Amino acid sequence: MLFLCHFRWSGFPLNDEPMKNIIIAAGYATRLYPLTENFPKPLLQIGQSTILGRIMDDIDGIDEISEHIIVTNHKFAHHFEEWVSRQTYRKPVRIMDDGTTTNENRLGAVRDLLLAIEACSIDDDILVLAADNILDFSFRGFVEEFHAKGTSMIMCHNEAELKKLQRTGVIAVDQNMKVLEMQEKPEKPVSHWAVPPFYIYQKRDLPLIKDCLHHGCGFDAPGNLAHYLVDKTTVHAWVMPGTRFDIGSMDTYKQAQEIYK
Repeated sequence: MLFLCHFRWSGFPLNDEPMKNIIIAAGYATRLYPLTENFPKPLLQIGQSTILGRIMDDIDGIDEISEHIIVTNHKFAHHFEEWVSRQTYRKPVRIMDDGTTTNENRLGAVRDLLLAIEACSIDDDILVLAADNILDFSFRGFVEEFHAKGTSMIMCHNEAELKKLQRTGVIAVDQNMKVLEMQEKPEKPVSHWAVPPFYIYQKRDLPLIKDCLHHGCGFDAPGNLAHYLVDKTTVHAWVMPGTRFDIGSMDTYKQAQEIYK
């Protein structure tokens, strides 16, 4: 299997304490077929931009971010290459092809992240996120809290509906928002703190990440890694100051189009 890591850079200087932005965009979005059968979900148009463009516009303005790495699959890599060729981001952008071609042979979010770390020789703090969400707040506060806490971070929000808690990651925290426990799609959630797919991992935790699959870490969803690390290192949570719109079906895509038109 061939893995490619294409690189574009606009020439702006990098930050003295860099943080890589890794966006996992290698899924096949089968629930949005036929719309995404031959086109990647993150590049779907929402208003005057795309799902991915809205995320990138925010993150590109954060000083600590030194580079964007977008991990996609072989089927959609050319779409991302064409898209990024039209952008004018301040920070360099890499489009990484993970070599897969179908939903059946996909690597999974954790394997895609590990591939990016290895293939692009990453040795920095990393912001990791899924590419199919629209937010009404900036990641800047998340990065600031990461520096304040001095540990790896996950994001969370209060979810009152039990059925939604049973379909996501759920955490228990202490009074300082240190994560004490993380559950994956629990039948009996330990709290109302749900975890969206947004994380910051410290450079010093990279050895744990690189070795996670050898110690039983799941690989299909990005939350699998957070669940694994909570038991291995100190992790704090940051409460979302706004809302996110998770585009996971044709209905939610149409809703997003209407809301953000």
